[in-house]
Amino acid sequence: MKVVVIGGGAAGFFAAIQANQAAPLADVVILERSDKLLSKVRISGGGRCNVTHHCFVPRQLAAQYPRGERFLRKAFTRFGASDTVAWFAARGVQLKTEADGRMFPVTDSSSTVIDCFLEATRTLGISIRMRTDVASIAHSKAEQFLLKLDNGEHLRADKVIVTIGGQPKADGYSLLSATGHTIVAPAPSLFTFNMPDEPVRELMGVTVPSVRAMIAGTDLESTGPLLITHWGMSGPAILRLSAWGARVVKAMGYQFTLRVDWSNGAGEGGVRNVLDEQRSEHPRKRMGTDPVLGLPRRLWDHLLNKAEIPSDKPWSELGSRQGNRLTDLLTNDRYAVRGKTTFKEEFVTAGGVSLDEVDPNTMESRKVPGLYFAGEVLDIDGITGGFNFQAAWTTGFLAGSAVVLNAPRET
Repeated sequence: MKVVVIGGGAAGFFAAIQANQAAPLADVVILERSDKLLSKVRISGGGRCNVTHHCFVPRQLAAQYPRGERFLRKAFTRFGASDTVAWFAARGVQLKTEADGRMFPVTDSSSTVIDCFLEATRTLGISIRMRTDVASIAHSKAEQFLLKLDNGEHLRADKVIVTIGGQPKADGYSLLSATGHTIVAPAPSLFTFNMPDEPVRELMGVTVPSVRAMIAGTDLESTGPLLITHWGMSGPAILRLSAWGARVVKAMGYQFTLRVDWSNGAGEGGVRNVLDEQRSEHPRKRMGTDPVLGLPRRLWDHLLNKAEIPSDKPWSELGSRQGNRLTDLLTNDRYAVRGKTTFKEEFVTAGGVSLDEVDPNTMESRKVPGLYFAGEVLDIDGITGGFNFQAAWTTGFLAGSAVVLNAPRET
């Protein structure tokens, strides 16, 4: 039996390794169109590789996916985050859990994960062909595939697993739409918010441990750390918001108002109490030298300036009008978003092959028997924190495991 995996990324390697283990006599080959293997693995987590997330309950894990939650619930009972930890441990790669639940190799190096995959493919005899692009996939009545490569070569296969990743434009999926599959229009996910006209950009580098970020006019919101950058705002709270709101903000043309609650859960009532306490307990202190709610000094100065409150004003002189304005900024600050920034190597898309046309138990196409999908090529995407890699491992495992079903007999 010959199994061809199209795509040399995370899902492709995982699927190929599992296919070989499920069918040891199979001839498994990975085709990668570029001259790079496992590129996202290499740059993930700042080069440390955020392998998965410490979320071992399948239903809770599936809830971290704006697209694909219901599809993944059962899949995670077959291969979830705990299985990922065990899979890597069995191959000598120990993972550690950080305070926010993200899991990395103890070496803090993505090379550890890459070397693990490359060693596994060498040991199992899996072939890898780079700079090899597939132009078309034909499926014969004999249930065999004929792949036409860009160089004119034809390659036969009994099973094909497609792991080409997410594509920024619909025509990137033409290889699959030509086989009759429905492609859900792609939209960027996990991106930062650009604020070209906002002075807050001058605070680049400031981080706030916990905020509530909301998109005005919608019910979309997210909580978590926020990072101010030279182009606007980023950090987990913003990236998660961009994921849940991927299609909504695309329809808005990435022009909208971001509302930020800086109060760390205190809310309007809590903020008013804090301001009253400052007036009564520190009347002579200058407001600029005494940030509230644990806010970074530079951000506090920015909010005072936005409220038109001099930084040298004593707390005792904070009037009700200025207090109301400051309370509003601390709980419902507003910023004009005018665009987005994505990073090419870490690009994540909402969209891809419609999940209605894929068996969630095997990742096999419901339209073309013997054709499987894994990873971001599916209409599945998760929030930041290792969830997209976990979806790649899970779908790759299921697709690789399933190639033995109805496989041709070895001769």
